[in-house]
Amino acid sequence: MGFDSAAMAQSAADVRQRIARAAARSGRRAADVTLVAISKTFPAAAIRAAWEAGIRHFGENRVQEWESKRGEVAHLDATWHLVGHLQTNKARRAAGLFDSVDSVDSLDLAHRLDSALREDPHSGQRRLRVLLEIRLAPEERKSGVEPSELEALARGVLLLPRLELAGLMCIPPPAGNPEEMRPFFRRLRELRDTLRASLGVPLPALSMGMSHDFEVAIEEGATEVRLGTALFGSRS
Repeated sequence: MGFDSAAMAQSAADVRQRIARAAARSGRRAADVTLVAISKTFPAAAIRAAWEAGIRHFGENRVQEWESKRGEVAHLDATWHLVGHLQTNKARRAAGLFDSVDSVDSLDLAHRLDSALREDPHSGQRRLRVLLEIRLAPEERKSGVEPSELEALARGVLLLPRLELAGLMCIPPPAGNPEEMRPFFRRLRELRDTLRASLGVPLPALSMGMSHDFEVAIEEGATEVRLGTALFGSRS
């Protein structure tokens, strides 16, 4: 299955302009914001087209789906993120397949990722980058750690030698108006700032904002935005 490279190049250029304008409104540079292309349900050809358009970070929701595409695109010089909920029984596979797991929400899962790398003779001294997923609207989501339990989880992850704790991630409840997302994004930034001060570690990454609300997320401090529809078009 082919993918329209010219359309992808235009979509990528449009998104980059929007990122740059939102970053400027928050007193930052476009280079301060990483675009993670969410390629779930799209074929490997779409990933290649996005890579040719200059995108270097890609996110998948499911281990199995990434395994089905990986053979066609793993040779590309890119960073591969797992952004969907990871079941503990798939942690071992995920640790070997992704450069970053952006949805760690329990110490059990973190321990399994760490153990998988320590027990893999081919992993060398590789450390897996992780983000902690925060549940900011408990009635809406089953995954994510409660804010009240965040510091304990972060302290536990910092003790695991093969994990690199980079920051936080959230998926707010859906809303029609992007402005309704602003309080959630602001809350995640405040949680990160409090945690950073408490732990004395940098935690540079704030992964928040998707195709319909990423500009608001950037205004509130996002360093990574996860865009699928805005780049690839509507999912079937």
